[in-house]
Amino acid sequence: MKNLVYIILGFVIGAALTYYFCPRPLEGAVVEIDNPTGTITILEATELSANWEKNNPKEIDSTIELDDNSKRKPMRSVMWSLKNIEDYIAFAEKESDSVGYTMTGLRVYLGNYGKNGKPSKKNRNTMFIVPTGHKKTDKASSLNISLRGDKDEDIPVDPLNDGGTGETGYP
Repeated sequence: MKNLVYIILGFVIGAALTYYFCPRPLEGAVVEIDNPTGTITILEATELSANWEKNNPKEIDSTIELDDNSKRKPMRSVMWSLKNIEDYIAFAEKESDSVGYTMTGLRVYLGNYGKNGKPSKKNRNTMFIVPTGHKKTDKASSLNISLRGDKDEDIPVDPLNDGGTGETGYP
């Protein structure tokens, strides 16, 4: 009986010490987030956009057929809402899994609607997002050899398009 009292007392003291000495998040504390790999400065982005406008308008903008009274300008960017991107990532991960792929990233492609596009999009440039990853392999496989390396490939899942257009350079 005396040993049982010491065991219970030990648990109580251990619980009290754990409560007081274990780190807890501070209320109102600001969590710092580091820049992800690949970020660039606003100045660098401005320079990239200016270079695009300087080096590409003759080739790219010549495909746009503008009416005399049209106010359309050449497309310079595409914008998707954060909610739309989050929903697409959730959809792409689920669909990738169902077709036997592990989604590891996203790839952005440039495109053009061509002459057969809707009247508002005829010959307009666009961008679309495609999930990338690699085929899943069985964990029980005794031999896991890939001749293609670890390069991610486009996953056969419907891409995301129809973002809002941006008709000016950055910013």
